[in-house]
Amino acid sequence: MDWSSYSAVMAATAIKFIAGPITGFSLGLSWMETILFTWLGMMITVSFMISLGQWLVKYIAQWRSQKPLVFSKRARMAVKIWTKFGIKGIAACTPLFLTPIGGSLLALSFKVPLPRILFFMAISAFLWASIYTALIYQLDFIRDYFMDK
Repeated sequence: MDWSSYSAVMAATAIKFIAGPITGFSLGLSWMETILFTWLGMMITVSFMISLGQWLVKYIAQWRSQKPLVFSKRARMAVKIWTKFGIKGIAACTPLFLTPIGGSLLALSFKVPLPRILFFMAISAFLWASIYTALIYQLDFIRDYFMDK
């Protein structure tokens, strides 16, 4: 394959994690290529966001017209995940419910050390990329099974 296919998988993963395996499948990449570039797409996004995250939080706060709600539904969910599971919970939920961007900023907001964020996000990204890719690539076998009958 070519780098444009790999870049498409990484870009899709940056926006929404499950979009990476779906893109890899639709472009005809092998399952190993899909797992690798889904993982790489999330890790590049996480690295970029934690590098620029503190500046971004300050910039948004500067332009915000009113203070954010302290007890919003979203804030309560984040605090609940943090108090129960810590960075491991945030990393595990990032591919499922959050985007790589949202998970990175959430981890930064709880002042998790950067190496811990990268470590747990890398493990989570690899596990979820493997699971999603395995499930999505099963669709090919299911389609072939029913098309032959």
